[in-house]
Amino acid sequence: MHEVRLHGRGGQGAVLASKILAKAIAMSGLHVTAIPSFGFERRGAPVAAFMRYSEKPLRAVTNIYDPDYIICIDPSIPKAVDIFAGVQPGSTLIQATRHSAESLNCPEPITKVVLCDAVGIGMEVFRRPITNTIMLGAFARATGIVTMDALRAGLESANFRDAGLEQNLIAIERGYNEAIIKQRQGEEWV
Repeated sequence: MHEVRLHGRGGQGAVLASKILAKAIAMSGLHVTAIPSFGFERRGAPVAAFMRYSEKPLRAVTNIYDPDYIICIDPSIPKAVDIFAGVQPGSTLIQATRHSAESLNCPEPITKVVLCDAVGIGMEVFRRPITNTIMLGAFARATGIVTMDALRAGLESANFRDAGLEQNLIAIERGYNEAIIKQRQGEEWV
């Protein structure tokens, strides 16, 4: 079983992203459970969404405290909440940022960092800093867990309006193609 925790802010689509990713993973033949968490339920407040996937049926529907993957769709969230809480050795961080891996101050258990200037891409594609689907593309590239075809199908099942669907399909492709993957080697990211 693998666990994914998505971090964002209210109104950015972290919960929607977890649902799209869950559908895509299920279409890939794995068992999956997506668990949203809403807290204060106000725009701009930190939010998290949780997801588990496995080759075997899943029964747990609790929050995720020990993730293998962290997807952070907002560059400012690490300053507001501890996105690294409970992270497992060998974990991967998929971070929306235009900064370097060194600047993220990742704890030792994080061995892979995926960087994506999702805000910049969002401004080009949507004319707003919409990053959720961009980061799904970065997750697909970093992990290989889900194919781009499955992500596209998951996105199409999300009931976007026609223009919104087309923009989000572009966003997923850009996230996939523009993600930068860094591996920890000692104290360096290469």
